[in-house]
Amino acid sequence: MTATERATVEPAAADPFAEADLVLPGSSWPCLGTVLPAVADALGVDAVPGAAGARRTLGLPTASRACVVLVDGLGFANLADRAGHAPFLRGRLGGSTPLTSTFPSTTATAMGTFGLAEPPGSTGMLGYTVRVPGTGTLGNLVSWTGLPPAREWQPAATVFERIVGAGTAVTSIGPARFAGSGLTEAALRGAAYRSAEALADRVDATLDVLRRPGVAYLYWGDVDKAGHHHGWGSSQWGDALADLDAELGRLARRLPRDTVLVVTADHGMVDVDRALRWDAGTHPVLSQDVALVAGEPRALHLHLDRGADAEAVAGRWRDVLGEHAVVAVRDQAVAAGWFGAVTPRVEPVVGQVVVAMTGRATVVDSTTQTPASLDLVGVHGSLTRHEMLVPCLVVA
Repeated sequence: MTATERATVEPAAADPFAEADLVLPGSSWPCLGTVLPAVADALGVDAVPGAAGARRTLGLPTASRACVVLVDGLGFANLADRAGHAPFLRGRLGGSTPLTSTFPSTTATAMGTFGLAEPPGSTGMLGYTVRVPGTGTLGNLVSWTGLPPAREWQPAATVFERIVGAGTAVTSIGPARFAGSGLTEAALRGAAYRSAEALADRVDATLDVLRRPGVAYLYWGDVDKAGHHHGWGSSQWGDALADLDAELGRLARRLPRDTVLVVTADHGMVDVDRALRWDAGTHPVLSQDVALVAGEPRALHLHLDRGADAEAVAGRWRDVLGEHAVVAVRDQAVAAGWFGAVTPRVEPVVGQVVVAMTGRATVVDSTTQTPASLDLVGVHGSLTRHEMLVPCLVVA
């Protein structure tokens, strides 16, 4: 990684970041949260803060219609390395500027920043799972189980709500099960919802929506699914990418005039090394003084027993994990900008100790994670280039 890709943190005594080679949100590239504000400004909507600057940053032209496609799990580096499967996307990848995802680089967190144009420290969307301050228990931000209602957990207006409030139509196209889900309500509420399952059907629905001016948002999750089960270097991942590429090419060819198309993603992916896996639920050192592990195997929030010393816990985790993780206490991670500005409401959701895995290493928790989740081949959540950089491909 080049020097421009490195996160810069002021050195201090025992600074956990001093030797780390990380990609922090917004460190060298625009953030995923600029996409929807840029689209709003391209359509002449002035109700979204920072929209004009976002559009200049991404270079979007003015238009009467916008189509935003978010491909779950399609990291910039993953796409570049497997671009032979994607001639349509490959033709637009060269010369494009990637965006940074969020930390953790995971769907719920990234979708919060995508949909609200705010960092995780403001949205409260801080991982696959989070500790709920009111109960001290584990909540799941994807299935929205064990959590308060979505509008209570995330009360701020979404970008879609702002666009619709300004008089411009927005339609989300995705699977029926996502209509009205907790994650949809927290991050993407405000749009009309149109259900379609197969990708070809979603493309057809998108084209129908764009017969009229406004915004169409299309979500596709099969690339991420293939990566989780088979790894992003697998033939199955390549096939999923090829299928996506063919339909995106068809979409681009049939878009009405005066439409801008933006293709992006929520995060990338790495394939695990099973020889570099620890179990925080059973390890005698990693489990010491830890009451609850939230997050995911690449990005962990450690919530500690009452009275436990966070610095001592962080030191033990550093001793066990060595070069395979960057371990920080809460104040260090917040000061380094891992979550953006953290509000008082969200601060208790951040672990007293935060762990970002490096390379292909993971830390699981067999006491809370399912056997299926422990068996995943492709994972994400940390601050490596493959996880943090996502494409921003503009077709106009």
